Amino acid sequence: MGKSKCYWWFAALFLLMVCLESKAAGPFFFIQLTDPQFGMFADNTNFTQETANVEFAVSTINRLHPAFVVVTGDLVNKVGDAAQIKEYKRIFSRVDPAIPVYNVAGNHDVGNVPTPGSVAAYTNAFGPDHYAFRYDDFVGIVLDSSLIKAPQNVPDSFAAQENWLKSELQQAKNSGARHIVIFQHYPWFLQSPDEPEQYFNLPRERRAAYLALFHEFGVEAVFGGHYHRNTVAHDGSLEIVTTGALGKPLGGSQSGIQVVIVRNHAIEHRFYDLGEIPDQIDLSLHSSDSGKSPN
Repeated sequence: MGKSKCYWWFAALFLLMVCLESKAAGPFFFIQLTDPQFGMFADNTNFTQETANVEFAVSTINRLHPAFVVVTGDLVNKVGDAAQIKEYKRIFSRVDPAIPVYNVAGNHDVGNVPTPGSVAAYTNAFGPDHYAFRYDDFVGIVLDSSLIKAPQNVPDSFAAQENWLKSELQQAKNSGARHIVIFQHYPWFLQSPDEPEQYFNLPRERRAAYLALFHEFGVEAVFGGHYHRNTVAHDGSLEIVTTGALGKPLGGSQSGIQVVIVRNHAIEHRFYDLGEIPDQIDLSLHSSDSGKSPN
């Protein structure tokens, strides 16, 4: 091969590599929804308001066209309620098939104290309660945090999920994932890693071990719900994002959705009330963007 042909061959190969890297590393956004909780507004007598909220959210998803959607638990209000489950599935079936929707188990889906039967009923209705997915160099890991909150009736499931998590984290790290993010229902904590356990967070005796594991493998953020309000807290470099409900809000908050922009070296997020969602998501990096956006 002549020098001229060799030069052009290497130049073309270099440009191809640059294009492939740009495609993989380019910014994208996803949407997190949480606690649609069909039946909560009317104490399980109907789910009219939840239907209105979720139908609006699905229309928004199809209009904005995120890379994917994650629904972080409490899909329904009454564990195993057939009508509530049917309505959830009916509306989410309208999401553009090109947009993956990832479901997460909440305590209203498997029970405050899960049993083998309640977990099996959930998986029969919605699929696995823990799994991983990938989008370019982003790895999402979905956990059933109810098993962590109250493992007494499901010790085998609790242990199996923990062992699986360690394996998935190792695999994500070995694969060179740029971002590793956890999705679950319960927040690990609301304000501080050492805060006492309460209804809205996870037990301290298990919390510390999991947080250490996340740091070991470079987990960037944990997105959850359950609190029906928005909070953002940190354990060093690990961000704990607790998102307000798409369903019934609490504490003076509003029903809404979380928009998450994933960049090469940062994850930004903003919660939008249903009445303030923009016409499109601007992925350009503004001079005021210095990292993670306020919730």
